[in-house]
Amino acid sequence: MANLLWYLHRIGWIDVLDILLVAFVFFWLLYLLRGTRAVPLLRGVVLLVIAVALLSGYTGLRAFGWLTKNALPALIVAIPVVFQQELRHALERLGRAGTLLGRTAGQRAVIERTVAAVTEACGLLAERRHGALVVIERETGLQEIADDAIPIDATITPELLLTIFEPHTTLHDGAVIVRNGRILAAGCVLPLSTAFLADRELGLRHRAAIGVTEESDAVVVVVSEERGSIAIAHSGRVIRNLDAKRLGTVMHAFYQPALERAWPRWIARARQAVRGLLKEGEQ
Repeated sequence: MANLLWYLHRIGWIDVLDILLVAFVFFWLLYLLRGTRAVPLLRGVVLLVIAVALLSGYTGLRAFGWLTKNALPALIVAIPVVFQQELRHALERLGRAGTLLGRTAGQRAVIERTVAAVTEACGLLAERRHGALVVIERETGLQEIADDAIPIDATITPELLLTIFEPHTTLHDGAVIVRNGRILAAGCVLPLSTAFLADRELGLRHRAAIGVTEESDAVVVVVSEERGSIAIAHSGRVIRNLDAKRLGTVMHAFYQPALERAWPRWIARARQAVRGLLKEGEQ
């Protein structure tokens, strides 16, 4: 007890701040990696390091201790290579946190126009059994895919989407990329997912939709010409068997402001109260 009090007496506010900062860094890294394939791999690495430290520290195995001591730096270098995709997604999510703070009313209007055009067009395409692949770009840029496609640069409308995905047109086989309420390019070739898909009914369009969402934060709408069904892909996952109404609901859910989803409710309420005061001041 006396030793504990002695240690507590020597801890200053700088030490407390140092501990909190280190804890915050580890918490933020784990928060960014949650739900990814890196979690079980990271758990295995941590257990391996602990087991090696115990064996080399308490068993007196000198040769084994020398081997592990010299192998750990190589393991630290190998971790970014093994977790390359997960770390890239984590850094992208970190970068998107700042841009979502500045979402304006004009951007919300663009989102509403995009959702309305995509849902109306995809509903009609599903009824006609015309295949379609609509990629809605968010914070992660897809310019490298658009550069290899046919540039369009036109305001998104249901009529334009129906024309592009008409089976007798040249561009109907590829995907369209939508950016800020405008169709950036058509006839785009998307990267296919390399993950194993247990459902045999998912064709190349669905695999392409999953593939581009594994590498970006895009939202992809897929219309199957074989079954006349609508699906939406995001973060490597697919929601299937949607109609136009449910598609609009899901798309709006993806586009909810990030603060209202990720932060505590009292912060969202405080933001609403501040907005109300600002409106009263303007009046």
